[in-house]
Amino acid sequence: MPLNNKAQKLADKLENEKEQIIHSTEEMSAELKRLLEREIDAFQKREKHRSTEMLAIFARHNFYANGFTPEELRTTLEDLGPTYVKIGQIMSSRVDLLPAEYCRELEKLRDSVKPLDPAVAKAVIEQETGKKIDEIYTEFRDEPLGSASIAQVHYGVLKDGTRVVTKVQRPLIADMMRKDFLLLNKLADFVNVIEEDSDEQVIDFKSVIAEVERVTKAELDFRVEAENTRLFREKCLDDEELISCPAVIDDLTTERIFTMTYIDGCSVANTEKLAAEGCDPDEIGRVIVDSYMHQVLDVGIFHADPHQGNILVSHGKPYWIDFGMIGHVTDKDIDLIEEMVKALLIQDADSLVNAVMGMGAASEKTDRAKLTRDAETFIGKYMNVKSVSDINATEVFEEVMGLAAKNHVSMPGRFTMLARSLTTLEGVVEQLCPDLNIFNMLYDKLKTRARQKMNIPHELLEKGNELVKAGKKAARIPLLASEVLESMVKGKTKMRVELSEYEEPLNRIFHFLRYTVLTLVAMVLFIGSCILCTTDFKPLLANGMPLPAVAGIVFSIALTIFSIKRLK
Repeated sequence: MPLNNKAQKLADKLENEKEQIIHSTEEMSAELKRLLEREIDAFQKREKHRSTEMLAIFARHNFYANGFTPEELRTTLEDLGPTYVKIGQIMSSRVDLLPAEYCRELEKLRDSVKPLDPAVAKAVIEQETGKKIDEIYTEFRDEPLGSASIAQVHYGVLKDGTRVVTKVQRPLIADMMRKDFLLLNKLADFVNVIEEDSDEQVIDFKSVIAEVERVTKAELDFRVEAENTRLFREKCLDDEELISCPAVIDDLTTERIFTMTYIDGCSVANTEKLAAEGCDPDEIGRVIVDSYMHQVLDVGIFHADPHQGNILVSHGKPYWIDFGMIGHVTDKDIDLIEEMVKALLIQDADSLVNAVMGMGAASEKTDRAKLTRDAETFIGKYMNVKSVSDINATEVFEEVMGLAAKNHVSMPGRFTMLARSLTTLEGVVEQLCPDLNIFNMLYDKLKTRARQKMNIPHELLEKGNELVKAGKKAARIPLLASEVLESMVKGKTKMRVELSEYEEPLNRIFHFLRYTVLTLVAMVLFIGSCILCTTDFKPLLANGMPLPAVAGIVFSIALTIFSIKRLK
């Protein structure tokens, strides 16, 4: 499909604004350049027309006319190639950046790439280490254990007998992704995921690109994942006899290769093999969830992508692997989660709103009254819940995130990452041991945490201080009331009350008050006029009645009749 004029002008602009960056080809060894001669040539040819190619794909999906639906976004990324498939996979876990329906659609993206030539993988390792393969390994298997858009993994045995896996980055991928991001940043002003006039959430595409670029840069530097693995191993493993993770081989880890100890096991999803080995699925599931709860609630560092492929079982013991993404939460974050859980269990909408507002950042569009009503509706779904075990953790956290998004409360990435990882883990547990309830375990862990934190003397002292402060404030109430009344008399007090969605009932109330006040005024006038009749206030009528008094009585009766009729 030919580009429209606007898109063609952009394509020309992109071609004329090539930014100078260091090519990864300049850093390659002579052997790598020889092995990749065809790929490098194809990459350089592709680079010349990449912007036009990208815009043609966007145009084919009609992005500039109607924006992207979830399915169109996924198919567009697939058409753009492996780099964008990886970008989509990263975006699928960021419900703080994209609406849930887009994230669910992007989860369908799968790597579909040709495995890297083993000779190329070996050449990368030799370039990064400065050693020949035979100097490093006694055995190195050409057939990769897995292959993806950024890297592939090979099994090997080191000279000291240690069994390892080495993750090797595709030689041209970093340069390709950097160049694609240059073009994407220029395209950002022209691409909307949802139309601006839509009633749905509008996506700031520039922010999405910036965040994905940041995450991608971290994934392209394997030293980040290595450091995450070290941190997890040091901080998050409470008992290595029950659950563990690989160890990093520092001498064979650089920006482009990452080597760790090999875990000889199967995915936790392979329930048939687990059963054949005599493993107890319920016990394995409980150990995994206990470990996850320890990570989140005790350490504040957790595995952010605990899908089935990232949890292996070897000889009955689970192992966490792949630490490309880890999350962080604070004690305050956990306190807010605890408050949210308690609010749900005691059916307290105000406390739930406080927790949601504490977690996120409200915007000008946030209406607390509406948020409270939505929270009451949400809590109403759990009115008949008799046990914590009847609550689904995934549904609760997804609905809380939806509640926040619907009311324009922006949740920080750490909360959405936590909600996402918890949802992923519950899917794993549901397949492995369906009777195990994560929410029940979370509740028990929170109760234990609350008891451990409880300091009765400190609590009594704190409550005593609060009582003293309240007493001091209460003692000032008469003085403050006097000052307010004095200011009102002098005309110095100004009040501004802003209410929304109550216009009609408020108008009815004001109508009632207006004519009630008029009726009271008429009664006062009538009584005053009757009293005036007992005096000789002049001028007098022929019957000796004061004229002002008679006029006041007549007017008050007329005003009373008018007001009562208006009140009906």
